[in-house]
Amino acid sequence: MDGRKKALPVGIEFFRDFKWKDYYYVDKTALIAEFLRTKGAVNLFTRPRRFGKSLNMDMFQSFFEVGADASLFDGLDICRETELCERHMGKYPVISLSLKDVEGGDFETAYDSLGMLISEEATRFAFLRESDKLQEEDKRKLSRLIAGDFEKPAFLYGSLRLLSRLLCDHYGSRAVILIDEYDVPMDKAYRDGYYTEMVKLMRSFLSQALKTNKSLDFAVLTGCLRIARESIFTGLNNFNVFSVSDSDCAAYFGFTDGEVREMLRYYGVEERFPDMKEWYDGYHFGDVDVYCPWDVIVQCRKLRSSKDAPMESHWENSSSNSIVRDILNDATEVTKGEIEALISGEAVEKEIIPELTYTDLDSEDAGVRQTYLWSVLYATGYLTDTKKPEGRLHRLVIPNREVRKIYEDRIRSWFRMKVTGDTKRWECFCRAVKTGDVQTVQELFGAFLSESISIRDTAVKKEKKENFYHGMFLGLLRAEGSWIVKSNAETGMGYSDILLMVPQERIGCIIEVKYAENGAFDSALREAMEQIETHEYTELLRREGMETIHKYGLACCRKTCRLAYEKE
Repeated sequence: MDGRKKALPVGIEFFRDFKWKDYYYVDKTALIAEFLRTKGAVNLFTRPRRFGKSLNMDMFQSFFEVGADASLFDGLDICRETELCERHMGKYPVISLSLKDVEGGDFETAYDSLGMLISEEATRFAFLRESDKLQEEDKRKLSRLIAGDFEKPAFLYGSLRLLSRLLCDHYGSRAVILIDEYDVPMDKAYRDGYYTEMVKLMRSFLSQALKTNKSLDFAVLTGCLRIARESIFTGLNNFNVFSVSDSDCAAYFGFTDGEVREMLRYYGVEERFPDMKEWYDGYHFGDVDVYCPWDVIVQCRKLRSSKDAPMESHWENSSSNSIVRDILNDATEVTKGEIEALISGEAVEKEIIPELTYTDLDSEDAGVRQTYLWSVLYATGYLTDTKKPEGRLHRLVIPNREVRKIYEDRIRSWFRMKVTGDTKRWECFCRAVKTGDVQTVQELFGAFLSESISIRDTAVKKEKKENFYHGMFLGLLRAEGSWIVKSNAETGMGYSDILLMVPQERIGCIIEVKYAENGAFDSALREAMEQIETHEYTELLRREGMETIHKYGLACCRKTCRLAYEKE
């Protein structure tokens, strides 16, 4: 590692740190200029998680807030906009909140966490209690905000409106309100069962701050979803939305091809650009194609340590990915076919609802639930569109290899739970594998596949298709619990797909998985069995004392499988 290079900003959300701590920065400050030319009174940016929303919000605060440090922007794109900087830099009192931690197992806990957040922000302005521009009653109200005295809900509802008025009175300039991750409290409330109470709270809280507030110059909110106005934005006029479908400001959330190439070049790992593109590119925002910046930064740090480091999933590990689970649980036969098309690299056309309510997920109308789920998958980055949408109709695809892996992992998990839930059939399957009853293994695994989701013969590479079925078979064996099951274990002269040992019975199995392109099962099975012999995969089983060894070649195509078998 070259210690003279700038550090990579993994997890850095404070704009000032890029200057003060010398982190590598992909210049997104031109967002400020484009935003000022297109903004409304209240502005909402919706983007998937890990696409730089929080950092851009802190950049806004660093630029607009009274006392702004102009040196933070030296040499950056925004400095070319001299007139704009003179008019806006450091000209506004700014209220800044992140609602990402407003949560709790019940409504009371979430209410208190919002109150603590308001108290912390009000404490930044404790100096207003000495202002000669404020009335004594206003100073007492500020002290209540600082103390977190929100026993009466009306005081919490009006807290941002009050704070913006106090700042406006003191500075003689209307305030800016920045609210990051505004939709997180609703998401967590829905998951924990107090959604109705949280909607009421957020509607009153945001309405008083953002609607006909004479002390507000403009507000910016960010989130993953655009919650319907009837839920929390009732009556807001001049409400300006920058969604993943809009071209305005599209290039400033995520990294472009050129920005990724430049970062890799700076760290001397430009030869890994094709891998970066396959794994993390593919998102289409407005008319711009972008990479997930979190993935690029984390993976670049790994490549900086080792140029040969394998590509890994990073975005998927920062969330539960429960939305993919939800659509699988709610899947009809039609939906299963659409998911098969997606993981095979094809597109599906879907109507997308721009404004969402969480209650749609509980609708008794299956069509409403499905439209909601597809819309959330699109808004949260699990799907992207391939072209400019035609009205509400979008041509959706999985953006990249990392996100495809999320689907495949969740499909395998869903498949395993579905199959093992039928205890009698699953136990019969495991017993057949252990005893070498190849006909039963083939019949049962084929039956399981026919009820599940497969991969089509399309552009997906053969090895990825093999990995998909490999994972499904492996999951069923691992669910048994008492067996030793290894994946890609080093055996003999190579790595076997699946190695199974039942030590108490001295039984071992080798399973080599192949994808039968265009239904060519015979050649796929010959290749599998020859590989077992040529690479001496059974050697490890013999060394471990297995007395009975079963060798399986498994060939799959769509929802059909064939097995070849030999016994030692």
